[in-house]
Amino acid sequence: QVQLAESGGGLVQAGGSLRLSCTASGRTSSMRAMGWFRQAPGKEREFVAGISRGGGSIYYADSVKGRFVISRDDAKSTVYLQMSSLKPEDAADYYCAADDRANFPTSRIYEYDYWGQGTQVTVSS
Repeated sequence: QVQLAESGGGLVQAGGSLRLSCTASGRTSSMRAMGWFRQAPGKEREFVAGISRGGGSIYYADSVKGRFVISRDDAKSTVYLQMSSLKPEDAADYYCAADDRANFPTSRIYEYDYWGQGTQVTVSS
């Protein structure tokens, strides 16, 4: 089993930046691809960014491309999401997810095996 814990959410003004972290514990050696998802009130959970084991392949949703950067530090069992130029529409609960089967990230929610509890991001206009 893998446990994921997100941190770094908060309130930021539009145009500002935040860095989210997701630290894994437990059987972290089984973690392969990692992803960030978000869910705004009344909306479905959506893919934000994904990163392969080792960090060689990265994939972003079009809505965040050029503004968000995903990275990982496997020595620390941590994945990051650096968010810049935040917009009010980026406000949501952000979740990290781990896939213990595939090395390459996917946007498909059902492919991920482990999920964190989420961290809230609020963007004021």
